[in-house]
Amino acid sequence: MFLSLHIGLLVAVEAYAQISVLTLSGSNTRSVPNLGGDLVPTGTEATYASYASTITVSSSTAASSVNGSMSLLSSSIAGSNASTATSSTTSRTVTILTGSHGASSTASLNATTAQNVTATQTTSMAPQPTNTQPCNQYPEFCTRKYSNITYVAAHNSPFTNPNNAAANQQLSVTQQLDDGIRMLQGQTHLVDNTLYYCHTSCDLLNAGTAQSYFANITSWVKAHPYDVVTVLIGNGDYIGVGNFTSPLESSGLAAYAYTPPKIPMSLSDWPTLSEMILTNKRVVIFLDYDANQSLVPYIQDEFSQLWETPFDPTNQSFPCTVQRPPGISRNQSEERMYMLNHNLNTEISLLGTSLLVPNFPALSVTNNVSGFGSLGLSANQCTEEWSRPPNFLLVDYYNVDNGTVFEVAAQHNNVTYTRKCCGLVQSSASLPVDGMRGFSVVVVAAAMGLGLIG
Repeated sequence: MFLSLHIGLLVAVEAYAQISVLTLSGSNTRSVPNLGGDLVPTGTEATYASYASTITVSSSTAASSVNGSMSLLSSSIAGSNASTATSSTTSRTVTILTGSHGASSTASLNATTAQNVTATQTTSMAPQPTNTQPCNQYPEFCTRKYSNITYVAAHNSPFTNPNNAAANQQLSVTQQLDDGIRMLQGQTHLVDNTLYYCHTSCDLLNAGTAQSYFANITSWVKAHPYDVVTVLIGNGDYIGVGNFTSPLESSGLAAYAYTPPKIPMSLSDWPTLSEMILTNKRVVIFLDYDANQSLVPYIQDEFSQLWETPFDPTNQSFPCTVQRPPGISRNQSEERMYMLNHNLNTEISLLGTSLLVPNFPALSVTNNVSGFGSLGLSANQCTEEWSRPPNFLLVDYYNVDNGTVFEVAAQHNNVTYTRKCCGLVQSSASLPVDGMRGFSVVVVAAAMGLGLIG
């Protein structure tokens, strides 16, 4: 929905880390819809799927996907420098990636462990070559289940517009993936029958078409055959799932989409990264609302397989409680993956309209490995409360503090983070922060729209 305001107003607001709400006042000659796109949906349009039993998907579909992608992947693997074991059959040769060191291993998920651990090892009679090819940057991940890894997720990943207070990231989506982001989240809106990535309103921040965004991801995935990426699509207008198939298929991303054998998938149902890599189904696509896996099997319903802590929090304590989907039991929660929403926000109220923007002054604390309000502390608390680490750490401006968010993930994955972070920031894309102590939000409202500049 587009927002048109008639305001003669120029307001500069100085904010600090301890401020949680900013209120801007002025005159408005027209009624303004509540943006609220960052707030938890409370209307009847927001529904959550519930399954009385598990649905098994036809195995013929999965078999067709494996056969159709094996030749493409084989050429990618042939050109790599991985040390691999080869298993021969009468029909074809399959390259097997292993995450152990010196012996073959089988993966088992320990849902009660305090850390994501390397797969339980079962030694064979004949030692296998050591795998040196990383899966999602670590050889240890190759035999771990997709559901047994902690990933760093970029909140509103497309919203990188320089000097826009509604932006949530500083670096491009391609750079995010290069740096180690493995879940990309963002909100979509349908405008004139075209799907866009927009922050609450396309008048406020429009990051371009969904097809263009998906195409960028496809290019990266194609160039990185040993990586598994998750795309979490926000359905901002609660439109039917059929609206998403065209941009996903036209961009080429659907060709890499993983189609689950069951609906919904429990923790133990997910494949290992090796299995996803070898079948070249390396993109997991979730839709938060109005997914229909019977109609579009590869666009998975988020909340029947993944729960979230409080969304877009303004509370620096970051409680590790289940907010979405509402009303599920402890047992149900323990059978699903979960995401820690750790992006501290400031609420701006403009003429009765609420908008959440990142709390810039607190970023160096919010994304840190220790201290009150830090990602490290919150992840530790969640691990203690649920006896397993979060699967996804959703953050703003992940590059602040040179990769501390990846260090937190590595600790919970029981691996060591040694990479350099992060990509170079263009001068025009600097944070609207002065020494990470304060920032200015300048709101310029004209007759035809609303703009935020820093």
